[in-house]
Amino acid sequence: MRVVSCSPIERVGGCLRSSFFCRRSMSSPLLARKGRHQQRYDNQLRLVAGCIPYKVKADDGNRSSDLLGRVEVLMITSPGRLDLVFPKGGWEIDETAGEAACREAMEEAGVKGILNDTDLGVWEFRSKSRQNSCTMEGTCKGYMFALEVTEELDCYPEKDNRDRKWVPLGEAYELCRYDWMREALDSLKNLLTEKLVSTVPDLSVSSSFCIVKPTAADHAIALC
Repeated sequence: MRVVSCSPIERVGGCLRSSFFCRRSMSSPLLARKGRHQQRYDNQLRLVAGCIPYKVKADDGNRSSDLLGRVEVLMITSPGRLDLVFPKGGWEIDETAGEAACREAMEEAGVKGILNDTDLGVWEFRSKSRQNSCTMEGTCKGYMFALEVTEELDCYPEKDNRDRKWVPLGEAYELCRYDWMREALDSLKNLLTEKLVSTVPDLSVSSSFCIVKPTAADHAIALC
């Protein structure tokens, strides 16, 4: 399973983080992409990409193997709404789905990190403004990824329009407004479980030590 380091900051803004300066009353030096002139479509479906940003808290000292119990995911508010969602947005023609997911994570949530380039799944859903529509208009096809967060930015394009909140993985299910979001969390849990299993050595195959049952000859030598 291949992972890629995503640094959408350089791609979008071309600035070093050390040169950033912003306050909530000022505009961020990083600009979010606007418009849909480069938007990808699949027939009538608008293609979007997003991610579930996550981090694993340090062990509390009890050496618990419960990795999932230490996972937190980052959720954000939508402009003008209080419900929490995952960062996502339009997948454009000059980027891969993974690059689009990284860019949206930076623009909307102000995070970057290591993206697992195997998607968590693909879902079809309506944009929030078209929930009650009976036509295909406003229907999106979304590709979601897992992003292990390595850096949280104090300054990012949509800082003034969104709030962000780290929540335990288990509690995130209760905050999800849509079923597809909970299904994406299920995929994340499966991914992290596989990651945990892959780090446990298989002692049944090989080991750096072994216990050997002493033979009668060994006992004889010990008595001499």
